[in-house]
Formats: sequence, C-alpha cells, structure tokens
Amino acid sequence: MAPANRRNRGRRPRRKREPTPVQWDPKTKLGTLVASGKITTMHDALATGLPLREPEIADILLPDLEDEVLDVNMVQRMTDSGRRVKFVITVVVGNNNGFVGIGQAKGKEVGSSIRKAIENAKLHMLEIRRGCGSWECGCGKPHTVPFSISGKSGSVEITLKPAPQGIGLATGDVAKKILKLAGVQDCWAYTEGQTRTTVNYAKAVISALEKNVEMRVLASEIQKIGIVLGATAISTTESDEQEITPKEAS
Repeated sequence: MAPANRRNRGRRPRRKREPTPVQWDPKTKLGTLVASGKITTMHDALATGLPLREPEIADILLPDLEDEVLDVNMVQRMTDSGRRVKFVITVVVGNNNGFVGIGQAKGKEVGSSIRKAIENAKLHMLEIRRGCGSWECGCGKPHTVPFSISGKSGSVEITLKPAPQGIGLATGDVAKKILKLAGVQDCWAYTEGQTRTTVNYAKAVISALEKNVEMRVLASEIQKIGIVLGATAISTTESDEQEITPKEAS
C-alpha cells in the first residue's frame, strides 16, 4: 500500500455536529418557562426581567453558540504545605447574530475551568443593537454599531465607532473576537490605557456594548439607521411591542 500523504497526516475534516437535545430539571422560574415552551427566544427571556441562573437556558434558546478563550492566567500561592497553582480563565460566547456574553472561572485544572467559564458566560448574555450608523455607507443593513459608544474597565478605555460596509473590524485582537461573536462585521475602535491587560480590555468592550443597549434612540432614527436589537429578525420597534413582563410570563 502507498504511504499516506504527510500533509494530511493527523488532520481530520471538520464536521458539523448536530445540537444534542438538552434535558435538565429547571430550578428557576425562567427555566420552567423555557422548558415548558412558553418562552422560545432569548429576546423574550431577557425581556421578562427574570435572572438568568441556568446555562441550559442559553443552550436551548441559542443552540448555535460559539465560544472563544480570551485569556489563561496562572496564579500561584505559597502555603505551609507548598506552592498551590490555580488557573483563571476568561471566555466569551456568542451566536454571531446579536447575542454575546463574557465569563470567568478559577480552578486547579484548565479543562474544568474552561467549561465553568463557558457556563458563567452563558449566564451573562447581552443583547446588542446593530445598524448602519456610518454616514459614509447608508446601506441600511445591520453590519456595524449604530452610533459611537465608549466603555472602560481599569485603565483601558475603548471607543467603538460605526464603519462603512467592507472595512471589517479595525480593532485589537481581543475586541475583534468579541465583536465577531456579537455579530458586528464592520467597526472602528480607539483605545487608551494598558491594552495588554486582556481581561480589562475585554470588559471594556462589553461595557461599551452595554451602553449600546441602554442608550435611548428616537423612532425616526431607528428607521433611518436600520437599527436591529438582537437577532436580525427582531427590530427595536417590534421588540417594544412584543416585550414580555414577569406578570404576563407567569
């Protein structure tokens, strides 16, 4: 038999894995509503105002979530018995379509800490706004941030600005990973401070995206810029009409 090709040795083609059905016993009110089928989207789950305490909720409502490890930090501590080592993991998760979350975890092993960090990130999901806020573009598609926003964490301060279609993510590596998982395709960024501190850099980006959601926008600007909240199928005008309160959900 002829020897195998050396270039393809040890490499396997990527296969799309079908999402496995999630089975769990819900312990919170929001988990019960999701398990019973009364809430079918993450937008409705966040609109209830109920705390997100179970990661299985994100697994059911957002089955296409992807995760990315941002930072792995080793922490050492001297004790009477010797030196103890722990790992601090920072992970970001997102569906590339308007939802993103960041989480941290600490543990003795890297693998278990990464899994715990992913679960913590699913408990801090954020629904962001997207639009066409660049005066150079005017395409009306939700490909960038709708307006300029700033966020700060520690010494790191970042400003995200709308960019025309085709520019891409003109940001640092950490911000690029977060914005890509959030579904932002084009963006300009200006940073100040110690951006080598990966954790503060990531938290500053998340802080800016939180202000993106908190800012009030006129209905005329929503139609002009084409602002979309969360997934592209849900607009900000529709979200106000379909908002679910805790009393209605019960």
